[in-house]
Amino acid sequence: MTHVVRSSDALRLDLPGRTSYEIVSAARNDATVTLRKVEIPPAQSHVLRSQHRHTRFEECIYVLSGRGMTTTADGEVEVGAGDTILVPREEFHATRNIGTEPLVLLCFFPVGDMRVGTEEAAGARPAA
Repeated sequence: MTHVVRSSDALRLDLPGRTSYEIVSAARNDATVTLRKVEIPPAQSHVLRSQHRHTRFEECIYVLSGRGMTTTADGEVEVGAGDTILVPREEFHATRNIGTEPLVLLCFFPVGDMRVGTEEAAGARPAA
């Protein structure tokens, strides 16, 4: 059965330095994929959230609006509206806002529960 998920139905997750809205996931819609909208305020431009990685799957990030800096082991790359970031599994990464407006990202994971297999650089604590 096809599901239409209204933005007002997304689960709001207040995470350090950002707000994430879980739109689709195993817990929310019995889905086999996860889709989140992430908003990083401009006040966080000086903050680099600790890097994290996904040990079992890749992450595909589409930049809806704003300007950001994505940091990986290979260095930094500036991203903006319309750009897509494909992060391979096992690669530590983080994206921060470098603009004056909110940085809004659409994050896709090919698993229903992306918390399993996600770990912070400082330890193996799954991200919410």
